[in-house]
Amino acid sequence: RSSDLDGVVMELEDCALPLLREVIATDKEEVAFKDLDVAILVGSMPRREGMERKDLLKANVKIFKSQGAALDKYAKKSVKVVVVGNPANTNCLTALKSAPSIPKCNFSCLTRLDHNRAKGQIALKLSVASDAVKNVTIWGNHSSTQYPDVSHAKVTVQGKEVGVYEAIKDDKWLDRKST
Repeated sequence: RSSDLDGVVMELEDCALPLLREVIATDKEEVAFKDLDVAILVGSMPRREGMERKDLLKANVKIFKSQGAALDKYAKKSVKVVVVGNPANTNCLTALKSAPSIPKCNFSCLTRLDHNRAKGQIALKLSVASDAVKNVTIWGNHSSTQYPDVSHAKVTVQGKEVGVYEAIKDDKWLDRKST
């Protein structure tokens, strides 16, 4: 094992996380992905200075095809997969396509954070719980080009479900939050 991997294990152990029972440090897919209930895929290639987007995508496709295939082969079919490595949407789709025996709905990615932020901002604006807001869509990857789309979003206010635009009645605020 590398000292970097030992350092990661030590950091996890130092966290004293109440649900963490064991850390298996390995670079072997058949060990790392065996019978997983949850997979958090963080291992993407970062974009380097001068690197073209196509080169970044090519490197990440290789990584996430391999991880998706390993999930398909070794993990439980009920595994929940969260892709953190950017470009998250693209990497998540690559892993998902490489794991055809795992339900598509078991895959999510970092844009969930952006989705939750958009729901949270709407909920705060309307003084409702965030679970009262639904159908917010995030277009694009976790970057400056993403677009939170509330055109189909609904919110339950005082027991009645209405469109977010109708509930907020402030296009300028919504446009500011969407860009």
